[in-house]
Amino acid sequence: ANVAMSFTLKKKVPGVVRSQTRADTLHLSWPNGLTAVKKPLSVHTKTQETKKEHESDQVPKNEAILSTENTKLKKFRALLLNPNLDIDVLRNLSWSGIPDDVRATTWKILLGYLPTNLDRQAQTLVRKRQEYTDCVPQYLNAPLDDNYERSLYRQISIDVPRTNPSCSLFQNSIIQKSLIRILYVWSIRHPASGYVQGINDLVTPFFIVFLTVHTGPDFEHYDIESIPESVLTSIEADSYWCMSKLLDGIQDNYTFAQPGIQRMVFKLKELIYTIDAPLAKHLDQQDAQFIQFAFRWMNCLLMREIPLRLIIRMWDTYLSEANGFAAFHVYVCAAFLKRWSLDLVRMDFQEIMLFLQHLPTVDWTEKEVELILSEAYQLKCYYHDAPSHLRTSNSGLV
Repeated sequence: ANVAMSFTLKKKVPGVVRSQTRADTLHLSWPNGLTAVKKPLSVHTKTQETKKEHESDQVPKNEAILSTENTKLKKFRALLLNPNLDIDVLRNLSWSGIPDDVRATTWKILLGYLPTNLDRQAQTLVRKRQEYTDCVPQYLNAPLDDNYERSLYRQISIDVPRTNPSCSLFQNSIIQKSLIRILYVWSIRHPASGYVQGINDLVTPFFIVFLTVHTGPDFEHYDIESIPESVLTSIEADSYWCMSKLLDGIQDNYTFAQPGIQRMVFKLKELIYTIDAPLAKHLDQQDAQFIQFAFRWMNCLLMREIPLRLIIRMWDTYLSEANGFAAFHVYVCAAFLKRWSLDLVRMDFQEIMLFLQHLPTVDWTEKEVELILSEAYQLKCYYHDAPSHLRTSNSGLV
């Protein structure tokens, strides 16, 4: 259950505001209007709430939603046109979701690919796109004399056609060649990690977000061959640089032995032992090790568990967090796993593994994702600065 948490703190904590009713109690403040579940209402208050809901129902729901979305879009456009944008204001506004019309530019700024200074953005794009275009022939047109380079290129060429098979866009040969170039160039330029299976998934949200600027939301039915080559080249370059920025923050997920992922899985286990002891105990009894299912959650950032359209919404929030793709992602995984708790505690080992590999999320909407994000934010506020509150299992196994 999404339960509102309140607790007493002796020092100021970022993101928390003092209650108006009790000076000694602090209540979590949710970003951009996200709120915890309300406390039970009195009869009088319920009557007032019912009256308000009835009055609000007089306005068609779709019209109300559209009005809210238009207001938010106006806020984004005004902020993005600011000569010297305040990145903290942009993060706060983006946490609860970014409108499609401004997502591409907003992501580039949040990642640090584009500067916050408006006057420098156009020249930065020209320079970075040219830099990528110049380096592609350097790596791809050279003979693959080295065994490592040959095996690397072969592995990427095998993985790309398997990338998000449910999305027809990634079965297009033009798009596949573009993804191969991005992944190969990145891998050659980052020898400490090189290419690891799963990185191919991480470029796809960027490619789609930047492509839809030109195709609109119905990109799967768009004639890719009708897009000018110069446009596709710019999309490819932007996707390369933004993927690079993302991976810079989680590179130890892909170095030898993948220590970053090991740490994230261990933190997930600690969280589940603390917030859902019955589930943790059942997984132990069934000898279901967290590494067996959560490794992929960390390696691919849940991209194989949640539909891509919703991953893009999640990344709006991840990019708004200081360490979204590492620290915050663990809290998201904890909330995600806890969601299935009542199902999992009735399963044996084989059923658990099969269920977690084929989770029923295909019909999810943004509502489900935003609930997970809200619960993850609660966990972060409660435990991130208080790791001693986390319970450790008796087993050292992850």
